[in-house]
Amino acid sequence: MKFTELSLPEAVLKGIEQTGFVELTPVQQESIPLALQGKDVAAQAQTGTGKTAAFLISLFARLLAGEKRTGANPRALIMAPTRELVVQICEEAKGLGAHCPLVIQPIFGGVDYEKQRQALQKGVDVIVATPGRLIDYFKQRVFSLSSIEAVIIDEADRMFDMGFIKDLRYLLRKLPSFEKRQTMLFSATLSPRVMEMAYEFMDLAEKVQIEPEQVTAEKIDQVLYHASRREKFPLLLGLLKKEAETERVLIFVNTKKEAEHLTERLKANAFKAAVISGDIPQKKRMRILDDFKEGRLTMLVATDVASRGIHIEGVTHVVNYDLPQDSDDYVHRIGRTARAGAGGKAISFADEDTVYYLGDIEEFIGRKIPSLFPAEDDFCWQYKRSAPRKKAPVPEKAGGHDEGRILSHIQPPSNAAGRDAAATESSNGLSPVCTCVPSG
Repeated sequence: MKFTELSLPEAVLKGIEQTGFVELTPVQQESIPLALQGKDVAAQAQTGTGKTAAFLISLFARLLAGEKRTGANPRALIMAPTRELVVQICEEAKGLGAHCPLVIQPIFGGVDYEKQRQALQKGVDVIVATPGRLIDYFKQRVFSLSSIEAVIIDEADRMFDMGFIKDLRYLLRKLPSFEKRQTMLFSATLSPRVMEMAYEFMDLAEKVQIEPEQVTAEKIDQVLYHASRREKFPLLLGLLKKEAETERVLIFVNTKKEAEHLTERLKANAFKAAVISGDIPQKKRMRILDDFKEGRLTMLVATDVASRGIHIEGVTHVVNYDLPQDSDDYVHRIGRTARAGAGGKAISFADEDTVYYLGDIEEFIGRKIPSLFPAEDDFCWQYKRSAPRKKAPVPEKAGGHDEGRILSHIQPPSNAAGRDAAATESSNGLSPVCTCVPSG
């Protein structure tokens, strides 16, 4: 089905055409017609399936069809769990709403407080926000929610996971009653707790669920390697060397400590890498994402705090360096690639600790992930363990260079035992030098 077949305002169609969208994705085809009829919608939708465009197109059509109000209070509210997701929704809204006379304002913490306050006081049509700072302004009566015609809750399940449900309920209770507004809810899973909230705050919501085989984007080439913890880094280097067009690589780990450690090792081996995690200041985080988007960084190492907030076109590879414990996190992680109809590859490592999560992941996505045991030539065992430190010059001994200071001509081990031995040797300070040249 094409967007031109829908009864959409001309301004919205122009934005869709300018963005390059032609045909509706499954979640768009099921949810947009319902929303255009004014019905409430509760949709199961993964990132990368076009859900953001689905609710933005529906919202813009509704607002343009209504009477233009002259008041300063917002007409619509979009709530999301992370700052990154708020920014990305606003960016997509700028494209799709380029020809719509609507003022859209992001609200989230970590940036200029007074500037956001002044923007709200001037008057906006649509607020896209995380709950915390929005409640702060609301309690100060910077704006009112009495004029809200439509509310959208994006990634409702993550709202629960991140502890925002109390704030979300507070805001929903301050809105006009559900029969006086339209509500759309999008979630990775329509779990009992999500549906309980839908029953409480929505008007007989129409449920939209994508079939299990459609949970992950169709054009993602998925592969999983069984490797030990010691083997994962040389395997990562070897695969990156083999893979073509590794222009933007997003690598996911389970802990902040591992993210920082892995980033340092990648940088030591000449990769343009940076880490993004929950405790990085917002301005720095946005600068890192801009560098990744513009190609100044080719690799981004992230924890799951970023997995639902990064919407960057052109991510060629996603690597699950650590297999996630939660099955829906796997879907959200790999959904960073193969966006907007493009192709992409998702590479996962299952080590002795995380292999136990594999069964639940495969059950959740409704398919087996093709699994391999890596071959010898998949590894790159010659690499630097860390960036060289600057040291005071040491007088040269009579016999030439200080013994043990320089290590060269290391041959990769030919079997697993040899690899473990090499790892032990490296841990004693004898760090092999990587001969891998980063692609892209």
